[in-house]
Amino acid sequence: MPGHLIDTHTHLCDPVFDSDRRKVIERARAAGVDKMIIVSENLTDARRNLKLAAIYPELLPAAGLYPTQLDVKAAEEMVALIKKEHRHLAAIGEVGLDYWAVTEAHEKEIQQMIFSGFIALSLSLDLPLNVHSRSAGRHAVSLLLDKGAKRVQMHAFDGKYGAAMAAVEAGFFFSIPPSIVRSRQKQKLVKQLPLSCLLIETDSPVLGPNPGGRNEPANLVVSVEMIARIKDLNSQAVAEAVSENTHRLYGQRLF
Repeated sequence: MPGHLIDTHTHLCDPVFDSDRRKVIERARAAGVDKMIIVSENLTDARRNLKLAAIYPELLPAAGLYPTQLDVKAAEEMVALIKKEHRHLAAIGEVGLDYWAVTEAHEKEIQQMIFSGFIALSLSLDLPLNVHSRSAGRHAVSLLLDKGAKRVQMHAFDGKYGAAMAAVEAGFFFSIPPSIVRSRQKQKLVKQLPLSCLLIETDSPVLGPNPGGRNEPANLVVSVEMIARIKDLNSQAVAEAVSENTHRLYGQRLF
């Protein structure tokens, strides 16, 4: 497997990595993973990501509020942090919609309002959005398009290709986790999506190849190999394509 892979969505700030984070990063490097975009779910995560990135040059920090946190004050504080630290951030994320956990109409409205604020912030700072859209793919894509979002990564998209089509046409990207080896939905999605819009991620410590097992960035190669198998390409061609796609979306934020 060639080097220069980039894990575009991982939670290496999670305490589950506290005992061996350095070894996890070393295993990732040995597997050809040069950079890892570490996303946040709250302010504590975001601040920790910035500190971890200062220690480990392989880590690129992102800051965002997980969509199940329906806290307008927390969202305002996150926006303030992003504005202050935007030169050090690779992305705003993870942010988005989650209609699996949030089912009440008034709560969905709060979620949409918070997400809209992050979309506006992305445009004003020219920062990519790293988007969560569990059970809300079509709704998230619609809101992103309505608000004029430009630089978008749909993380672990769980919808059908029909819900993704408008995002593909708009130039959005879709990141594929190692759980694709056990997900018929993701296998079907990858088969239909053009290679030109695919990225790879691990969502560590979850969405690994083995249900229940701790996932880590070294497993990024699993995503590459499965995409190659589905699209009848060699792994090197896929690795080069997704790396090029990642640079198209993130540009100088990768350095």
